[in-house]
Amino acid sequence: MNRPLVGALATAVLGATALAGTAGTAHATTTSDAAARGATRTATAPQLQAVAQAAAPKAKAVTFAGTVALSNCSGSIVRMPNSADNDPALVMSNGHCLESGMPDPGEVVVDQPSSRSFTVLSASAGNLGTVRATKVVYGTMTDTDVSFYELSSTYAQIKQRYGIKALDIATTHPVKGAGITVVSGYWKKTYSCNIDGFVHQLKEGGYVMKDSVRYTPACKTIGGTSGSPVIDTASGKVAAINNTGNENGGRCTMNNPCEVDENGKVTVRKGINYAQEIYSIPKCFGTGNKLDLGRAGCVLPKP
Repeated sequence: MNRPLVGALATAVLGATALAGTAGTAHATTTSDAAARGATRTATAPQLQAVAQAAAPKAKAVTFAGTVALSNCSGSIVRMPNSADNDPALVMSNGHCLESGMPDPGEVVVDQPSSRSFTVLSASAGNLGTVRATKVVYGTMTDTDVSFYELSSTYAQIKQRYGIKALDIATTHPVKGAGITVVSGYWKKTYSCNIDGFVHQLKEGGYVMKDSVRYTPACKTIGGTSGSPVIDTASGKVAAINNTGNENGGRCTMNNPCEVDENGKVTVRKGINYAQEIYSIPKCFGTGNKLDLGRAGCVLPKP
């Protein structure tokens, strides 16, 4: 896992890194087939460039707005497609970031009381204040690595108090090659790269995660980035949640996950990092941001 960070040393390093970290913006530069058809062999270079720029999808500016810092991890304030402004807001992070510790394989945490606080960040990574949880709505490290906290504040209250809007969760499967930015509230740092592909099973110690996102090498995430939202730079929506990476080339051990394909072949990619898909999770939440694991299409593991 991108290990949670604890203790005075982590706090000291956090302070130093926060001063050094800078926000990055990723840009999509894919030229569409329509643009290619529209460019003739006799067009000048500036004309071709203008056609390509007009046809290219506009990348969303990725900032820290909507992200939060946990005591040991990163996270984000998120809303489902059917969330209302007056619903209790949700914070999303990793299951292995829960204050109660890492759930065991097969364990699912539901409706656990919590008073955990989260630091709300501005677009430029400044500390705006805090929000507080009332409970852990859901948490697991089985098939995925995710946790959701319900806050004592609504989306409308957070917007009024801090001027921050929640991030929208994407409801479609991520796409290979898509530009992404991992936004760490803990480190106040971003990592930009692309989706390199998808992993049938990602095994790490006794944990198995399904259909995981593999980054291209440029996203060199580290401990403390756990729970960071992975922003699709074309849509601006949260496409996945950052959670782990192979640190030193170990095979299927903690902090050294391995890839297992449909035929059981194991592949180890030293230095490569991963995220978990979340596009199907909104199907598990109903009106009022209420968790309902029995809803049609909900595939989250049940207790």
